[in-house]
Amino acid sequence: MFATVAPVAVAQSTGEAQDPVELNALEVTGSVLKVGVPLAETPQPASLVSREELDDRNVQSLDESFRYRSGVVSGHYGADNDTDWFKVRGFDQATYQDGLRIYREGYYQWLPETFGLDRVEVLKGPASILYGEAPTGGIINAVSKRPSGEVSGIIEVQTGNREHRQLNVDTTGPLTDSASYRLVAVYKDREGDLDHTENERYYLAPSIAIDLTEQTRLTVLSSLQKDDGVPVNAFKLPYGTVDDTPYGKVDRSTNLGQPGYDKNERTQVAIGYELEHAFNNQWSFQQNLRYNRLDLELRSTYASYQDAVDPRTVVQGVVFREGTTDGLTVDNRVTGRFFTEHTENTVLAGLDYQNLSADGDQYDDFLAFGSVDMFDPVYGNYTPVTEAQLLESDTTKEQVGAYLQNQLRIDDRWVILASARHDWAETEAQTGADTEKADDSQWSLSGGVMYLADNGLSTYVSYSESFQPLLATETDGDLYKPLEGKQLEAGVKYAPTWLDGYVSAAVFELTEENSLVQEGQQTVQKGEKENRGFELEGNAYLTDDWQLTLAYTYTDAENKDDEVLNQLPLIPRHMASFWTDYNLSGWVPGLTVGGGLRYNGESVGHSSSGANKVEVDSYTVTDLMARYDFSQNWRAQVNVNNLTDEEYVASCDYYCYYGESRSVIGSLSYRW
Repeated sequence: MFATVAPVAVAQSTGEAQDPVELNALEVTGSVLKVGVPLAETPQPASLVSREELDDRNVQSLDESFRYRSGVVSGHYGADNDTDWFKVRGFDQATYQDGLRIYREGYYQWLPETFGLDRVEVLKGPASILYGEAPTGGIINAVSKRPSGEVSGIIEVQTGNREHRQLNVDTTGPLTDSASYRLVAVYKDREGDLDHTENERYYLAPSIAIDLTEQTRLTVLSSLQKDDGVPVNAFKLPYGTVDDTPYGKVDRSTNLGQPGYDKNERTQVAIGYELEHAFNNQWSFQQNLRYNRLDLELRSTYASYQDAVDPRTVVQGVVFREGTTDGLTVDNRVTGRFFTEHTENTVLAGLDYQNLSADGDQYDDFLAFGSVDMFDPVYGNYTPVTEAQLLESDTTKEQVGAYLQNQLRIDDRWVILASARHDWAETEAQTGADTEKADDSQWSLSGGVMYLADNGLSTYVSYSESFQPLLATETDGDLYKPLEGKQLEAGVKYAPTWLDGYVSAAVFELTEENSLVQEGQQTVQKGEKENRGFELEGNAYLTDDWQLTLAYTYTDAENKDDEVLNQLPLIPRHMASFWTDYNLSGWVPGLTVGGGLRYNGESVGHSSSGANKVEVDSYTVTDLMARYDFSQNWRAQVNVNNLTDEEYVASCDYYCYYGESRSVIGSLSYRW
């Protein structure tokens, strides 16, 4: 799949509305592909969501971004306020920001603020060729807002249900003839989807861009974000959610933790730069570097298992983390473009480095922290974690990768892509007296061929690989082998001159080898997971005022070594969505209305004991938007997600998770 891009995807989000940009001419630079090539003309499966669409849908968290794209499952664990959850083509993914890895180790979760983003991109399937070790599902890349040489800005206030309050500020413009700035700030406070949960956020992101010479540009990016709240733990049992009980159903908003004890305080700081230098018209050099630090204090309680004597009672578990993660990542790359009478070569060569660490105190108890009545909770029956119970943990990872890619274009008819990469990765994890180490060296290959027809129809085939080291050992003490992913894909991308938009379709086969399988009380490495699927995605302006986005995903997610499930848990076989918006200025000047439907088909999971299969019904939710520009600078907007307040179980696997309840947010903004 390729990017289904809303118009003005690369325009700044501030300032007055701009005229639509021809989608066919769009070229995304600095993206997940690391070179500036039209996504519609490369045999790689990528999609993106523009700043304009993030604003239209008032996206509040990163995992809301791809609700109207194919191949991405999100929201399957409910409305979590301290983690972004994705499954891409049935597998986990890695999250990057500005092309550099965000270190997410266990509960140490870095959360990008969506108002600070220019766009969000996804590279579907194995992506080690450009990014080194990574999960089989692919890459999510969040791209930060950059300084602009034109003066523009926005001040916005928001209010909504669940006591939602938010203030956004975004201003940019020139400092001198050769320098420009941008300052993005957010205050946000909202209650969670569960009783007695909340989160308050402060976010500040100053940046500056300097033209050092006519050929050299330096952009410095920084951010400070502080979150303080009570975490949403949506864990519930099949009993009382998908299964009937004599006591009825467990209410969607019931908190089965200990909200008086739960705590989530995190502070994340990042500073880095992007250096670009053009040697001449053919060769250029880019270096991206970032240092980031996250401080976390987390106490998080959850429903663990049903009491053996009283079926109304759930025994609670607890997660305790207090520590810090540090990350230094740098990516150096050289790009060259060569032309002959019949060919165009784009060569990319790079060397990247990651040094990541997490250290702190931790404690986990899933057997006997406390208990609560699922149907009528009274809180306070628990024993707090003591300092004597804490274990010191320390995890470090270093990775060096060298990669080479060539995209050859022949007679404006054929595009041939070939890539190779070698990685050296060392990881060490120490918890208490136990130490686990992994030392891996791996080659990754990818390639593809595309044919470009005169009518805008492009057909392609592609192949890609990934690997991910595992920090664990078998019963004999040997380290597990890395997870290995392989994907074969064939598809078409259609961008005719008469249509301001794209339509694309693809079939794929994605395999993960060396998967871990549970056999009784032991975890063994012999599994293989195989996903076959079909994706259809399109985005177009049908008229100057009417835009439509469509997506459909079919996933046959086979779990070959699971005796209970032959289908991967959490992953629906069918997903479909559409979003449309219409500018009604011909009737009511300044008015635009929009809305969408999101359908998730049936899925399966393990029961609480793991011995049986749980079936989860399909669900459909409706979203609406209305926007009114009542002067040159003022805009009012309202967004409603889950319009009918549909109560549904989003997924189950040992536990079950209700989907997000109705969300209503109104906003008023001034733009210049």
